[in-house]
Amino acid sequence: MTMPHSPLLDPRLADCRRIFLREVVVDANIGIHAFEKEGPQKLAIHIDLYVPLELSTPRHDKIHEVLDYDFVRTTVRKRIEAGHINLQETLVDDLARALLAHPAVRAVRVSSEKPDVYEDVAAVGIEVFRFRE
Repeated sequence: MTMPHSPLLDPRLADCRRIFLREVVVDANIGIHAFEKEGPQKLAIHIDLYVPLELSTPRHDKIHEVLDYDFVRTTVRKRIEAGHINLQETLVDDLARALLAHPAVRAVRVSSEKPDVYEDVAAVGIEVFRFRE
């Protein structure tokens, strides 16, 4: 039996620092069902950014030497505020594309989860992992 391939073992990440935001909780207009279009629902977003150490190792303990977390939060908020999203797949793809546009980001992993879809399920979600082309 072979082990599944993990993108986290990719050698392109060996010289990277992982920057993460866990459970960015937003009220989002997301979903395809009629009840989901009646108003916003709780959504938790998780983001991992992989930034080369040469671009994320401060020498003088100054914010301009690293990737500022505010950029990530702002990117999420702007996409949520842009309007209704039918699918979680669309949301994570949009976020991954926007985050990879930052010149310091080499790779990104974005997931979203809806905690209130089913009574007997903690959450339903989607995850994507992308490298800068």
